[in-house]
Amino acid sequence: MSTLAERKCKPCDGGVVPLELAAAQKYLAQVSAAWALTDNAHALHREFGFKDFYRTMSFVNALAHVANIEDHHPDLEVGYNYCRVTFTTHSIRGLSENDFVCAAKVDLIPSS
Repeated sequence: MSTLAERKCKPCDGGVVPLELAAAQKYLAQVSAAWALTDNAHALHREFGFKDFYRTMSFVNALAHVANIEDHHPDLEVGYNYCRVTFTTHSIRGLSENDFVCAAKVDLIPSS
C-alpha cells in the first residue's frame, strides 16, 4: 500500500458519495496533525504561518503547482504571513480521497 503522497488524484465529476466521518478520520490520521476536519466533516483545513510575504507567496506558488498537477484545487486565504488551505471535493459537496492525497502532498512543501 502506498502512502497518500505517492498516490494520484482520480477524476471526480460527481455521482459518488462523500466520505463518511469514520473514513475521513482514517485518512486524517495519515496526514500532518495540523490538518483538521471542519465541524461537518465536509472539508479539510490547515493554516500555515510564514516569516514574510515572500515566503508566503513561494509556498502558495508551490501549492498551486501541486494542485494543477493533481487537477484538484483547494480554496486559499492568503495574507502577508499566512495561508489558510481548505480542501473539499466540490463536485460531491464533501470529502474524497483526493482531498487527503493533496493534503499529504502539501505536507511535503517546505513551509518554514
